[in-house]
Amino acid sequence: MKMWRSGTLILLGLVLTIATAEAGGLYLYEIGSPDVGLAAAGYAARAEDAGTAFTNPAGMTRLERPSLLLGAQPMYLNIDFSTDSNSTEAGNDGDSNGWLPAGGLFYVHPVNDRLALGLAMTGYFGLALDYQDDWAGRYYVQDTTLQAAAIQPAIAWQVNDQLSVGAGVAVLYGILEEKLAVNRSLDALPDGEIKLEDDDWAVQLNLGVLYAPASGTRFGLTYLSEADLDFSDRADVSGFGPTLTAILGLGSRTVDLGVTMPQAVMFSVYHELNDRLALLANLGWQDWSEFGKVEVSISNTRVDLTTDLDYHDTWHAALGAQYRVAEPWLLTAGIAYDSAMIDEEDLGPTLPVGESWRFALGGRYSWSRDLTFGAAYELVWAGDLDMDVERGPLAGRVSGTYESTAIHFVTLNAEWRF
Repeated sequence: MKMWRSGTLILLGLVLTIATAEAGGLYLYEIGSPDVGLAAAGYAARAEDAGTAFTNPAGMTRLERPSLLLGAQPMYLNIDFSTDSNSTEAGNDGDSNGWLPAGGLFYVHPVNDRLALGLAMTGYFGLALDYQDDWAGRYYVQDTTLQAAAIQPAIAWQVNDQLSVGAGVAVLYGILEEKLAVNRSLDALPDGEIKLEDDDWAVQLNLGVLYAPASGTRFGLTYLSEADLDFSDRADVSGFGPTLTAILGLGSRTVDLGVTMPQAVMFSVYHELNDRLALLANLGWQDWSEFGKVEVSISNTRVDLTTDLDYHDTWHAALGAQYRVAEPWLLTAGIAYDSAMIDEEDLGPTLPVGESWRFALGGRYSWSRDLTFGAAYELVWAGDLDMDVERGPLAGRVSGTYESTAIHFVTLNAEWRF
């Protein structure tokens, strides 16, 4: 199983996005495409490169020649947790900082004037947190990874001069890994450990409509369907003394941890004010109240191997602009806001999520009629997040602040037209 999983991840290695969960939810708009330089503004309406195979399949009918877009997107996670005097467990502060790889590959092939086919390979869902094994919240989580990478074929049809429709079927490969320490002070022994690890496949529909009432003006609407990742694993427990085993009923425990990737809707606008300047905007909704179970918890009387938290639906809004400086150069900028999927009083170390702001700058350079290069930087800012959790003497109380929580994205891409 491990060798097979490694092979699959290597195959998708260039396009697997590893994301943190601080950006309002677990979906990312950053997929290695030029949309990063707009903070995703115009996401479903821009339709100017092969990235539209994923952002709105209907937009593929606007591309006149076969196009291949490759994007590399390293990201730096800034997730620092500082404990305060209310914490009861000894240990270090939580540091989950570091660089992670990401990116995307997109291809669009016009079959004729009305029909276009496409392919998208990217990762747009997940979280990855790696706290130190000896941090103060180790009895809640040490490492957690929940990711899904997608291979999505797509098709688009131009109904008339104004209207196009499109659809994609994303085949998702998801992985779940979670590790937490167990307090064995009752047996006067060092910490024990619980590990969970599984993978699963799922299918998600990506439907889109693009309407262009006039030259230079487009409206886009997309719908991403719900998808279920059904993880199931026998808990790997180690180092438990007899007292804990009797109290908590540990041993050979099977975990059924269902994760629902929620449905999402995005409405976008693209409008050219003149030959140089275009304005873009988004309004989006994601159904995070249906998210599911993502956390293993330990109290002083039991181990809850599946835990529901009180998630809320999230809203997204974005504004952006494109400016043609000269014929080869196009500059982009954008700002976006995402609401939080969980109230701050319910914040836990497995999902340190909050409302977030995106600030982005980018540019594209047309090297020739066939080749365009792009680069962008985006800051996703969640700021300070207070956390105060307590589950009894075995887990203890962990209180403090995630300080200046942020993600830094750097995107480099190239598009070839044949």
